[in-house]
Amino acid sequence: MSGSRARRLPIAYRLVALVLRPLLLLLTKRDWRGAEHLPTSGGFVVAPNHVSYADPLVFAHFLYDNERPPFFLAKDSLFRIPVVGGVIRLAGQIPVYRNTAGAAFAYRAAVDAIGAGKAVAIFPEGTITRDPGLWPMRGKTGAARVALETRCPLIPVAQWGAQDLLAPYGKRLRLLPRKTMHMSAGPPVDLTDLYGLPIDARVLRVATDRLMDAITVQLALLRGEPAPPTRFDPADDARRAVGDDGP
Repeated sequence: MSGSRARRLPIAYRLVALVLRPLLLLLTKRDWRGAEHLPTSGGFVVAPNHVSYADPLVFAHFLYDNERPPFFLAKDSLFRIPVVGGVIRLAGQIPVYRNTAGAAFAYRAAVDAIGAGKAVAIFPEGTITRDPGLWPMRGKTGAARVALETRCPLIPVAQWGAQDLLAPYGKRLRLLPRKTMHMSAGPPVDLTDLYGLPIDARVLRVATDRLMDAITVQLALLRGEPAPPTRFDPADDARRAVGDDGP
């Protein structure tokens, strides 16, 4: 990442990158594709699939090294972890207060971050996928809502490989042998026909389904296999997913 862009980041962000980036370079291999689709200036929403607790780190590495360091919407519980929570807050990440009046704060903070020219990262599934094959499941609407209000680019990103470092919902890292982190950014999701329409439940669902379709297309290319014909919906599953992607 260029020195001038790095210097504009919060000090805590730079310190975290200084520690974690060399470790990721040492411990992982990289297959990165589609960086040409990441806007070189201006704010945008970038939305990846979610397969492991480790994937925010490898996803951030992809964006950071491609000159667009991400600012995540993250569950407020992370901000309450001693030391770690303070670092996350000082690094400029955005807390999400699920099912409370505070959820509106995350939404407004994300919109403001877009206006300030930042890359705002939102996991549209809201939690690690519950799909048995680790394909993207039905998305929540936060990423689409922010993109529609701001009319900024909405960039789909597929990632695959972090689940080999740390199994979904697992706690034991498997660092050796070195795993390859596959990342593929796609072109912006076309939402122009939805601009000017009321941002209601129907419009948000249409936009979100387009986003999840685009992520799934990229992931099928990374995995070299077709996606299932229907998307897993956690609302129909007894293990109903928890988590939130924002307001």
